[in-house]
Amino acid sequence: MDRKVEIESYLNERRQLVETALAAALPPAEGPFHHHFEAMRYSLLVGGKRLRPILCLAAGEAVADSCRCHDTLLPVACALECIHTYSLIHDDLPAMDNDDLRRGKPTNHILFGEAGAILAGDGLLTWAFELLSRPSVSTGGYQLSDGRRLAIIHSIARAAGSQGMVGGQALDIATENSTFPFSVLETIHRSKTGALITASLHVGAIGAGASTEQTGQLLAYGEKLGLAFQIVDDLLNATSTTEALGKAAGSDSQRGKATYPAFFGVEQTRRLARQAVDEAITALAGFDQRAEPLRALAEYVFTRSH
Repeated sequence: MDRKVEIESYLNERRQLVETALAAALPPAEGPFHHHFEAMRYSLLVGGKRLRPILCLAAGEAVADSCRCHDTLLPVACALECIHTYSLIHDDLPAMDNDDLRRGKPTNHILFGEAGAILAGDGLLTWAFELLSRPSVSTGGYQLSDGRRLAIIHSIARAAGSQGMVGGQALDIATENSTFPFSVLETIHRSKTGALITASLHVGAIGAGASTEQTGQLLAYGEKLGLAFQIVDDLLNATSTTEALGKAAGSDSQRGKATYPAFFGVEQTRRLARQAVDEAITALAGFDQRAEPLRALAEYVFTRSH
């Protein structure tokens, strides 16, 4: 079967699995906090690639059987998507990127107001750690040990916080409309986008009981994949349309952000993305066919259109 068809089928199946779990994970929009829960559910369930939770599941599948991984890792995958969605809600705020569209729909603050959007993001971030810290973090018969659960919480907290995603976002805003060396752009991309993508692979490895060697290979894959994802994101922002992206195209240039196309031009940026994808795939050389979805996901990141 064509590899592209296979990865699309895999992504659709895993996306449906994650979205069913996400819909069940959040409280319904009712009771005294129904407006708050409605705002949380709106951004979480409006759609998306679900890349981070799928990477978590795929990393686990590369190490152990899929049924065991899904039982153990689905709550972890849901927590990753809650954190990612909170970051998007806050990124879109008037004080940040001031975007009106996300995934082709009105951004959270357009529908629920700025205060409502801030609180929806806060709620999703906190809810993620409630999911991770529940005494029985499992959807089936397999249980995470306390040690593995703590390692997962630590990995995600570090990737999402001031030494990862939040720090990268702060540096991204601080450097708008300024001149700085390429090393600063590398730090922004590695922190703002790459950290949570790499952590998704890391926690999948932890939950599945990966060896030290397997974990190291999955981390190397995640670092290169995160880089490729952000390079392609920069490229799409510069070359695509708002209709295709589901969010404002050309916004990086308008806000004076330094990007890979700004440093290297479009064609060299495309070559650098290809190089990062190849290096990600090479990092998986020690895995058998169970890692094939991860290899195909790297190609998907390079060829995506939104």
